[in-house]
Amino acid sequence: MTNPSTGAYQSRGRNRARRARRWLVAVASVATLGLIAWPVMSYFEIPPFTDKGDPVSYGQAGGGGGGTDASGKTLMPTGPQADFKNAKTLPDGTHVSVVTLDGKKSGFKGKVWVWAPKEYTDDPKLASSGFPVMIALPGGPGNDGNYWSLGEFGPDKLSLEKSISKWYQEGKSKPFLLAMPILNPGPDDKGIYWDASDIPGQAKMGTWLTEDVPDLMKANFRTIKSRDGWSYMGSSTGGFASLKSVLKHPDKFKTAIANGPDIVPDSPLWRGHEKEKAENNPEVLAKQLAAAKGPDVYIAFQYGTKENAKMISDVKKFMATYGKGPVHTKLWEIPGGTHNGATYLKNMEEPMKWISDQMEGPVPSS
Repeated sequence: MTNPSTGAYQSRGRNRARRARRWLVAVASVATLGLIAWPVMSYFEIPPFTDKGDPVSYGQAGGGGGGTDASGKTLMPTGPQADFKNAKTLPDGTHVSVVTLDGKKSGFKGKVWVWAPKEYTDDPKLASSGFPVMIALPGGPGNDGNYWSLGEFGPDKLSLEKSISKWYQEGKSKPFLLAMPILNPGPDDKGIYWDASDIPGQAKMGTWLTEDVPDLMKANFRTIKSRDGWSYMGSSTGGFASLKSVLKHPDKFKTAIANGPDIVPDSPLWRGHEKEKAENNPEVLAKQLAAAKGPDVYIAFQYGTKENAKMISDVKKFMATYGKGPVHTKLWEIPGGTHNGATYLKNMEEPMKWISDQMEGPVPSS
């Protein structure tokens, strides 16, 4: 005969065991759902599953102040430190961040996205070295975003940031700091664009791109003091802007990659301002640079063979006419390529190596 007290005790034990198993199942279920939900919630940027909007610092201490390192080649951050917010975290832990820049020289206010390769903050041998800067410009309106900043292109999900990291590891690129500003102050819904220039009576987009954006990078990063550490890259209208900016300011910038670019300014906003238009014409600027015998600049052109025939002809004509003396040019034709960022980025490895070979990079400490 079973002892009643013993039976009750065993029954209570069995009940506790069943409850424990239910709790374990519940906890495991919640954990599993959490693991599933986390990437989903992160993808849709639902707090607290995302770090978008978090402050981002690039290692600048104090108020900056500038100055150079012992070699005289590195310009230390001049300050003040910008209020960067995280826009995207890459798989290697680096951040694309964004700030609204109030341009002191242009009077224009707009967004700039920035990125620093992992080596900038994590390599102790480069902790006091200046890094080269590439100002990357989009095509299209480019007034409410910059597709190089957050874009992933093609089935391989290529991005400019991940590509530069890969190419640097392979010895094919400098480890560029990226500045990715907006290009225009408004949409081009009426065929209006600003040719990356200071068109009279308009927003000073030329000063914005060649003065204010570089100043932002100098304020917040260790950069290279000379023009040997400054470059542009852009597509379509951004390609024109890149070409023109280097030719107009060869004392500040040394290289550019111009993808499928316009060659001459053609905005309707130039009407009545022919003198200023000529001052922003790459053909005129290249001729002036040749007459002055320098300084040398390096322009890599890239276009797809299925692009606009006139653009292709204009690029070839520019190279044949002005690609001599101090204006060094090189062309990459992309077989079957069309007029888009995915085409250009997928084939940018060789142009990037060519311009990188002309530039200064960070020097490891001994």
